[in-house]
Amino acid sequence: MPVDPPAYPVNLLVEGRRVLVVGGGTVALEKVRGLLAAGAVVHVISPEVVPDLAALPVTVDHRRYERGDVEGYRLAVTCTDDPAANQAVHDDAEARGIWVNAADDPERCTYTLPARLDRGRLLVTVSTSGRSPAFTSWLRDQLADLIGPEHEALLDLLAEHRAALAAAGVRPPAASWREALDSGMLELIRDGQLVEARALLDSVVGSATTAPEQREGASPPCRSSSSD
Repeated sequence: MPVDPPAYPVNLLVEGRRVLVVGGGTVALEKVRGLLAAGAVVHVISPEVVPDLAALPVTVDHRRYERGDVEGYRLAVTCTDDPAANQAVHDDAEARGIWVNAADDPERCTYTLPARLDRGRLLVTVSTSGRSPAFTSWLRDQLADLIGPEHEALLDLLAEHRAALAAAGVRPPAASWREALDSGMLELIRDGQLVEARALLDSVVGSATTAPEQREGASPPCRSSSSD
């Protein structure tokens, strides 16, 4: 069933956070891999665990979920085909203010997981609020054909340039970043012309060596008045 209320999209920072996964099958394996990639500290509760999941750096309790097990976790995920177990995790999590996702069970979710496309630090997600998982994954695959390694390289270039400008106290107008993105940088990177793309970015947005009087919001240099 789809999730009827409109969703508020967020990217959760779970590095170093404790996350509970209830279930030990192939669906749980997929969820755990994603959580570990984000740096979460994962504990699994399930009577049985597939070998690939057992081989991951997680802790495991080989038993069924018991009421209250969710205590102390920042996030919870249930991957069982037992509605009663999913309901118990949902109710326990709700009572403690813990966000919970139940795979293929939107009515017992307080957050949903979109289909994702990773290009390094570039993350693109697709969600249909549970209306059609097939469409979600199909559209994600369509985007995968459009978004390639050149987009990741462009992101890295922009992030590096932005950090250098911030360190130098240079604050270009926000519109100049969009102008740079529309300037042909992506095509240059796609053709392997990274040096040229960097030079184009400098020419549009400005460089970290921009003179102080050219910086946005900077005061003009002081001029001493002559009393001679």
